[in-house]
Amino acid sequence: MTTNNEQALINKIINGDSQSFAHVVDRHKDLVFSLAIRMLKNQEEAEEVSQDTFVKVYTSLKSFKGDSKFSTWIYRIAYNTCLDHIKKNKKRFDQLELNEVTENKMESLQNALDIMIVEERAEMVRSCLDYLSAEDTALLTLFYLEEKNLKEIEKIMKLTVNTLKVRLFRARKKMAEVLLQQLEPEMLSNHG
Repeated sequence: MTTNNEQALINKIINGDSQSFAHVVDRHKDLVFSLAIRMLKNQEEAEEVSQDTFVKVYTSLKSFKGDSKFSTWIYRIAYNTCLDHIKKNKKRFDQLELNEVTENKMESLQNALDIMIVEERAEMVRSCLDYLSAEDTALLTLFYLEEKNLKEIEKIMKLTVNTLKVRLFRARKKMAEVLLQQLEPEMLSNHG
């Protein structure tokens, strides 16, 4: 699945061309950092994990088989590096427990979201990701913010498409509950 340009770039890096690797880092650093910051919720740790990701990319380059996009392979390494970091620091990553969202709450949430300006909604969604688990944050980030399709996410997260659909549904419900918790005071002040 790699393009000829990607394969040529990979070959240059394997043969010691550091400029080519700098180009790869430059091209993917923002997306890797974005995934890391959303999963780890800490800038310093995200920077560290991003650096670790590119070290792993460099040292594992010879094992890249080309059966997925090069970018997908890089995001897979970033995702796994974040998970490894979380496992090492498990105490710091407590999950916010969320209740199930009822249909009435979903309708209220939809009405409130329709009122918000697009930029406010995007910022609110980004801030709410801080309350979700690393896996939910990664999945929502890859699907909505990075606009990856389920097949690409399947390769990154090594989960079947059906499992991803279930997890995406659950992550959306959790996100809706967090959004509702943040919007409820605003809705009450606007209507009360």
